[in-house]
Amino acid sequence: MSETGAAVIIGVGPEQGLGAALARRFAAEGLHVYLAGRSEEKLHRVASGIRQTGGSATAVVADATVEADIEHLFSIAGDTRQGVEIAAYNVDSNIPSPLLETDAETFSLLWRQNCLGAFFFGKAAVRAMQPRNRGTLFFTGATASLRAKPPFTAFATAKAGLRALAQGMAREFSPQGIHVVHAVIDGVINGERARNQFPDYVEAKGEGGLLELEAIAETYWAMHRQHPSAWTHELDLRPYKESF
Repeated sequence: MSETGAAVIIGVGPEQGLGAALARRFAAEGLHVYLAGRSEEKLHRVASGIRQTGGSATAVVADATVEADIEHLFSIAGDTRQGVEIAAYNVDSNIPSPLLETDAETFSLLWRQNCLGAFFFGKAAVRAMQPRNRGTLFFTGATASLRAKPPFTAFATAKAGLRALAQGMAREFSPQGIHVVHAVIDGVINGERARNQFPDYVEAKGEGGLLELEAIAETYWAMHRQHPSAWTHELDLRPYKESF
């Protein structure tokens, strides 16, 4: 049994991604980090990097849309003396598709990944935190959480559902000492995915035009450290150059 508290993060992909950045930040504070995602190779690469810098991490292959995978993840993470201190749902799958070209399979997939998986994860996280009446539960949202814009209507529908889930959970579980946060990432993250998928757009944003991974992770940690008399439920993060 680990002597330190645990941080559980699902949606961990490349080393230059938000899930990995959150894992590194939480590990730097002495938490044992449980990294979850579908790619075993990527998970082990991130976990290895954390251990090389003195942190503690465990990689767990899990699909956020499979409830049994989520229950297994938290059963492992719960084996810590101080329990689960932080849980972060960082799944952000997106498929651009004009509405009339969006089939039921695509619409359902986006909802399952961005909303249903968050429901499974949120329930398991709260159950892990309730015995100690404390903990922070993060849901990573997007610009689409607040407004739908083609060709991302299906994605926005799912993200709006995630936002509603976070609101309901905050109202239900805040009185129990569980801090539920919905973070709207309103802009492009300076990570591997953006640089691989749309490099020209990234280049056009220029210096200061992207959200930096470490800066986002620092904000998540600051929210975890907030005094319960002044909790933040929802906030938006964007580069200072980003219009809104």
